[in-house]
Amino acid sequence: MAAKSLAARRERERRGETGPANTPVAGAPKLDRLIHERLRLGILSALSVNESLTFNELKKLLDSTDGNLSVHARKLEEAGYISCAKSFDGRVPRTDYRLSAAGRRALERYLDHMEALIRAMRDR
Repeated sequence: MAAKSLAARRERERRGETGPANTPVAGAPKLDRLIHERLRLGILSALSVNESLTFNELKKLLDSTDGNLSVHARKLEEAGYISCAKSFDGRVPRTDYRLSAAGRRALERYLDHMEALIRAMRDR
């Protein structure tokens, strides 16, 4: 049980919902900090409108380097937001990425929150 509660606390901290000692942060945005990074948001957005994309397609689309894309894709994969399948096309390695159901839900929550922030600012 302690492991579950620690994991839940870390998830709330990652999303920016809590501060030190697990105390709620008043008025803090509940943006998913994992997604709230340009390249990771780009990866999720690209995969949300494509069934799958290869590493090279994502790299070209997002104008990224191999290392940068690899690091950010791995973070999304570890979070369960995307899946990665490695294979060979002849002798050439091929990496395919897909958006998971959890990733789609996380992206939708993120976009809903951003839309709410935009509406709140325009209503001022």
